[in-house]
Amino acid sequence: MGFNLHGKTVGVLGTGKIGTAFCTIMLGFGCKVIAHDIVQSKTLLQKGVKYVSFEKLLAISDILSVHCPLTAKTRHLFDHTALSKIKKGMMLINTSRGAIINTKDAIDALKTGQIGYLGIDVYEGEENIFFKDLSATVIKDDQIERLMSFNNVLITPHQAFFTHEALDEIARITIANFNSFENNTATENEVVCALPHLLLNACK
Repeated sequence: MGFNLHGKTVGVLGTGKIGTAFCTIMLGFGCKVIAHDIVQSKTLLQKGVKYVSFEKLLAISDILSVHCPLTAKTRHLFDHTALSKIKKGMMLINTSRGAIINTKDAIDALKTGQIGYLGIDVYEGEENIFFKDLSATVIKDDQIERLMSFNNVLITPHQAFFTHEALDEIARITIANFNSFENNTATENEVVCALPHLLLNACK
């Protein structure tokens, strides 16, 4: 049995390009969208997205989608302490980097019902299992085997980007970056990190 998105409170951690796109989609479903980032998007504020503290994001989100980079500050950001503060039964989605979630603690939270649903396109041990055919071998990673045993967990092998359009765009941007570097000109994709000492090491 599923549930309607309309009217749900959707939390978004990290409002860069992907987080912004996700916010816009959720607004289209009639969700109340809240977010947390050290750099607030004026565009999202104008659309009605409200920025809140990380603690409030955990406490009131029915669905929480993670879109922040992996740094020393965000590694295992979702550990036992953070997961004990989430709204019981909420849906947690991570399509950013696997190690942002402490897998062991997430399994414990799933067993108690603290996490109601978990969707991950990334996994902290993915390099050993996601990019090769292991159908004829024994999986030695007990944690992902345990995750796959839950009927409320969906795991995809880091392929949310895997479309013709996305791959074409990746190739186009890569070539443009090479050309800018070769011509010693500024690239439109240059990343300038601001306030690296803060929680999300946000980039603009």
